[in-house]
Amino acid sequence: MKTFTKTTLALLAASVMTTAAFAETGTERVQSARGSVEALGATLENMGATVDTSVDLNGAYTFDQKAAVYKAKHNELQAQFDSLHAQSAE
Repeated sequence: MKTFTKTTLALLAASVMTTAAFAETGTERVQSARGSVEALGATLENMGATVDTSVDLNGAYTFDQKAAVYKAKHNELQAQFDSLHAQSAE
C-alpha cells in the first residue's frame, strides 16, 4: 500500500509539473491574442478591406481583461472576414 501511495504521489507531482511547464503566462496570452488580431487584420487588408485593428486597453488592468479585449476585437474582425468571404463566394 505504501508503494501504491508513493507511486500515486509521484505521478501527481509529475502531472502538476508538466501542466505548469505548458501553461501560458498572462503576458503570453495577451501577446497571442494581439498577434491573432494583427494576423486577421493583415488578412483582411489583403482581401481589400479597410481594417481597424486598434484596441482600447483603458480599464483593462489584468492579463485576462486585456486578452478579453483582444478576443472581442478578433471576433469583430472575424465577422468582417466571414462577410467578405461570403460575398466573394457568390
